[in-house]
Amino acid sequence: MTAFRDVSTRVNFVQLEEGILRFWKEQDIFNKSVELRRGRPHYAFYEGPPSVNGSPGVHHVLARLYKDVVCRYRTMQGYHVPRKAGWDTHGLPVELEVENALSITSKARIEEYGVARFNDHCRRTALRYVQEWETVTERLGYWLDMDNPYVTMDNGYIESCWWIVKQLWDKGLIYQGYRVTPHCPRCGTSLSSHEVALGYEDTADPSVYVKFALDARLLDRKTELHSAFPSSGLSGKTVFLLAWTTTPWTLPGNTALAVDTGAEYSVLEGDEDYLILAAVLEEGVDLEGYRRSGTVAGRCLVGLEYRPLFNPHEFGVPRLKLPTLSAQETNDSLTYPVIGAEFVSLEEGTGVVHIAPAFGEVDFDIGMSSELDFVQPVDLEGKLIGAYPFAGEFVKDADRRILEDLRSRGRLLLESEIVHSYPFCWRCETPLLYYAKPAWYIRTTAVKQELIAGNAEINWYPDYIKHGRFGDWLENNVDWAFSRERYWGTPLNIWRCPSCDRRQCVGSVEELESQPGVGGLTGPLDLHRPYVDEIAFACPDCGGRMQRVQEVIDCWFDSGAMPLAQWHFPFENEEEFRLNFPADFICEAVDQTRGWFYSLHAISTLLFNQPCYKHVICLGHVVDSRGEKMSKSRGNVVAPWAVLGKHGADAMRWYMLVSTSGEDTHRFSPKLLEETTRRFMLTLWNTYSFFVLYANVDFGDDVVKVRDYLLNVRLSQGERSELDNWITSELNRLVTEVSRSMDNYNPTAATRRIERFIEILSNWYVRRNRRRFWKGENDADKMAAYATLYRCLVTLSRLLAPFVPFVAEELHRNLVRSVDPDEAESVHLTDFPVADKAEIDDRLNSDVELAMKVSSLGRAARAKAGIKVRQPLGKAVASVETEEEKRALERLAAEITEEINVKQLVVWSAATDRRESPSEAHGYAVASDARYSVAVSTEMTPELVAEGVSRELVRHLQNMRRNASLDITDHIITYYQTGEPLLKQVIDSFSGYIKQETLSCELV
Repeated sequence: MTAFRDVSTRVNFVQLEEGILRFWKEQDIFNKSVELRRGRPHYAFYEGPPSVNGSPGVHHVLARLYKDVVCRYRTMQGYHVPRKAGWDTHGLPVELEVENALSITSKARIEEYGVARFNDHCRRTALRYVQEWETVTERLGYWLDMDNPYVTMDNGYIESCWWIVKQLWDKGLIYQGYRVTPHCPRCGTSLSSHEVALGYEDTADPSVYVKFALDARLLDRKTELHSAFPSSGLSGKTVFLLAWTTTPWTLPGNTALAVDTGAEYSVLEGDEDYLILAAVLEEGVDLEGYRRSGTVAGRCLVGLEYRPLFNPHEFGVPRLKLPTLSAQETNDSLTYPVIGAEFVSLEEGTGVVHIAPAFGEVDFDIGMSSELDFVQPVDLEGKLIGAYPFAGEFVKDADRRILEDLRSRGRLLLESEIVHSYPFCWRCETPLLYYAKPAWYIRTTAVKQELIAGNAEINWYPDYIKHGRFGDWLENNVDWAFSRERYWGTPLNIWRCPSCDRRQCVGSVEELESQPGVGGLTGPLDLHRPYVDEIAFACPDCGGRMQRVQEVIDCWFDSGAMPLAQWHFPFENEEEFRLNFPADFICEAVDQTRGWFYSLHAISTLLFNQPCYKHVICLGHVVDSRGEKMSKSRGNVVAPWAVLGKHGADAMRWYMLVSTSGEDTHRFSPKLLEETTRRFMLTLWNTYSFFVLYANVDFGDDVVKVRDYLLNVRLSQGERSELDNWITSELNRLVTEVSRSMDNYNPTAATRRIERFIEILSNWYVRRNRRRFWKGENDADKMAAYATLYRCLVTLSRLLAPFVPFVAEELHRNLVRSVDPDEAESVHLTDFPVADKAEIDDRLNSDVELAMKVSSLGRAARAKAGIKVRQPLGKAVASVETEEEKRALERLAAEITEEINVKQLVVWSAATDRRESPSEAHGYAVASDARYSVAVSTEMTPELVAEGVSRELVRHLQNMRRNASLDITDHIITYYQTGEPLLKQVIDSFSGYIKQETLSCELV
């Protein structure tokens, strides 16, 4: 039985991790890690609730990984870091999943099916996916309290949301407005402005120039226009205003044309008609066959009237009058006005803007202020209504037939196609329609300056988000449309009397139960539709029955309420809420700047006039190997289990941390993941395996000796070799730099620094010191090598614990816990390393780094000449810049000559040496970079060739030992037979070297 458990070089990381998961669960390590620090400084973390509307994908892993890394790091620094899980179970994502499962395609079908049954499916669907998320979260090694999560569909969570709404209601910050909102015809509900920002895509739309016929009677009366036409008059020709649009489907809702009163407009005469458009835009429109007859001022066009393209009365569509929305009588001779407006653009189009108050916020606002007609020819499913030839078609599909109709009547001048950015529903990818309808709003514009001031207090990583994407969003803040005409969500807690229109916001279940004449409260209480819709009470004003309004609340409001609602505040857990408000840290992807980050910030500012988080990591998106964003609709989502089952969690974690900076787009490539596993995981493992292999040979089962020589040893610099001092200095510098990176919320910089250290530990320190571990006598020099490497590995286990918690645990349990049961049972119950700055030697670090650089150039020169490193060469000449660098290389010449495998190293300094550098023409191979060069002699004497053959022979014998499964301590007798004189000479000349390297007692 050895002191350390044997470690095979053939490691199965997946099996290793599964065993450690069992250990964590059986010993309750996560909870122990939290409780161990109770009473220490508190570090508050908010888990942004993932929407459990489907199975998790690899693209969901990134944010969970960053959260885990930061929280593990802070825990090991001594902070008390409880981590409450959360699940976003409401909203359209879940509803759409259920609709697909039930083959439901509209809200009407949902109501036919039954809201109670539909919502029951939603609840069960959410719970099913919660279990999947829990399983992946645990396998990834993301430590969360999933036994006591907050769940947005729980009654307690809903009640806290109601309390928040009531606070805002009492402050006068909630109102119902008839406004244009971004409407999804597929989902049948409005979206908030921050939801709209999530779904813009480039799309092709028609680009058309449409002719609107002016009323000739008013033209005759406008004498200031006459000079623009020929002296002979209009000659019976119709005068048209030319407007440009990319949304032909809005033309049936047109009720006005707008012009710039300060601009100049050209009057163009054609063979059959006149066109009027802005003079500065005339050249941008293909007007072949037209010639300018004059110009008019834009203000002179105001007051003209034109005949509508589609008189709504002819097609059975109501015509209403803004702002009262009163119905208007049928008018077969209907005309609409030309008005002046400041928003008319002279950068594109024609300087004539078609106004449809039913579509577009700007159009609606000017319709209200100018008391325009209001025509809504589109229903909430996005289909044309009435008796139009294109009625019943979805608006985008109707474009073609609308244009055919206009073309047949000579009203379509030009048509082409334009690619521009257009908003789509981020849930179902349906084109959004800007649709005038009533909605409930939170008056976030009332606290715009407070939102901006609060953002100034938040630390953003990367910092450019603060005043860029997030800051710009706050500067252009609009009121939050937070009601949804859906079913599975937090019901909006406003009751209305249909008799007198009294409205009342109810802030708790207790307040609801205390209302006069309350009815419909049945147990067990479920604060969802349709049950909450049945609750009514007496109107205090008229005695009528107060009924709840039909809307539910935006699920972004649910998630933004989590600082309070996760504790059911203010109804209980006030101390927990106060302790965890504001959060020290949150993290999500960049799209959450206008999602969760915003809803958190808005609700906290509205309630408490302060931010609710101090530090936020804003991550880039994860895309597939082709650079496309992962989504279910594209079918390019990679299931986490496929990766975890093949490579393990640590490999995935390290790859996603080290490959790309957090804020950049992360391209997920299985091939690059495998490369990361080889470059980092296996390098670390082989170094660990090397140590255990030789330590078990030299220490056996002598645990006391291990403790004396390894666990508790503190070697002075004088007791260590120069390489020992160097790697110890590098180790302490590593701890300093990793801590600094993590304090700055930069795990990528931290992992890259660790990866570089492990590379030099393996490929320089261990390789340069192999003979110290191999030699037979256990002298002080050998023990110093063991103690130094052991210290590096134990420190690495703690440094790595936040990033690759499984491998770190393996190192700790085998290297530390196995030889000292009094040590922490888990690496995650230890403290993060603290650097001993007195052991950092910057000059030594710099010197060895230079030696490694020169050695690398030497190997490159050999490769250039096609000479293997095992073949000794006579001389290498290194050219450096300063005398100080020259002295450093001369001091480290033994390491460099052995690394390059040359007999002699000559160092020249550009500061003092004026000799001509060796070149290929002089029998050298040369490799250089911007500062240094190394030339190796390519001349090979018979003695050098023989020595090279001896090294090849040793390599073959070592391979034979491995294939025979011999232990490293097994001695052998080597038998050989050869007729080659050179080989016999080599064996005779280098027998001592061959026997020593291969543990051969004899060469027979």
